[in-house]
Amino acid sequence: MDAREGSVTFDPTDDLVRELESVTSAIRLRREKRAVRTKGSYATIDGVPISIYANIGRVEDVANAIAAGADGIGLLRTELLYLDRQTPPSTNEQSEIYTAMFAPFRDKKVVIRTLDAGADKPMAFLNFDQEPNPALGVRGYRTSLMHESLLKDQLEAIAQAEVSSGAEVWVMAPMISLPEEAENFVALAKSFGLKTAGVMIEVPSAVMLANEISTAADFLSIGTNDLGQYLHAADRESAGLAHFNDPWQPALLRAIHAVAQAGKANNCPVGVCGEAASDPALAAVLIGLGITSLSCNVGALEDVAIAVTSLSSANMKQAAQAALTGSTAKSAKRLAREHLGNVTALGL
Repeated sequence: MDAREGSVTFDPTDDLVRELESVTSAIRLRREKRAVRTKGSYATIDGVPISIYANIGRVEDVANAIAAGADGIGLLRTELLYLDRQTPPSTNEQSEIYTAMFAPFRDKKVVIRTLDAGADKPMAFLNFDQEPNPALGVRGYRTSLMHESLLKDQLEAIAQAEVSSGAEVWVMAPMISLPEEAENFVALAKSFGLKTAGVMIEVPSAVMLANEISTAADFLSIGTNDLGQYLHAADRESAGLAHFNDPWQPALLRAIHAVAQAGKANNCPVGVCGEAASDPALAAVLIGLGITSLSCNVGALEDVAIAVTSLSSANMKQAAQAALTGSTAKSAKRLAREHLGNVTALGL
């Protein structure tokens, strides 16, 4: 049984047995290894600092993120506070919960996403019309056009929690499509006293307009799950279309590269908080593409940190450039791995 691939082989050949024994040895070696840290963040073997944050959604996740060695929170999903409710949480209720989640990260970065409602996250208190295609309908930031008070209440609660907790809070809006939306959100967030406001890049138009959006926002965060499904017009919940949502798909890698380069040109940090950042080998490629920080699932954080700190920045750039030449997800992954020997040796 190979848990990495989710596969079970009956009557394995001697060659396969030897291969998996080799992998098992590499995993044992990895368990003895510790990721390199310097000056409060992780670092490549040539000393380049890399921040690795955790994706969380509940108060209970905070302790796990700290135990895993997270530099902070890179994606705090707030919609879990709203689900299964007939009315939205009050400003005070939100502020108390956010403060509890921020406080353990005093003086550290916490990135919180405003309500991402709609599509696969319906809310009983929001009146969504019957839409022929909810994934292309009113969701994320678009809900504020119909329910602006929800967004304002949330921003007020976040601002209160920042003061109470002492954390360095960055706030971002999901499903931004146009520069004008980015400008409006940033202005609104700052009107509540929030100093750092950014947006998520999850749709093709935002990729094409990344230069303008990175000028309007303080930072960008790429949600690779949604961006992958919209790039390929393939519902990420459809098992039959799962291959389109492989995070190694060349179209997705090239889109990430384009956004990272736009951010670099405009001195705008660009992170990745989607599933791609939880793949240790792909995380290294993302840094090579120009991504400035990673945010991954808590369970993957240690392996991601070990992978990134086992390589030089030159290794990661070489792997990234190789991956960009791939024409399929399989070839992009294979080409990248040719430059990630240290990661492969650790069974990642």
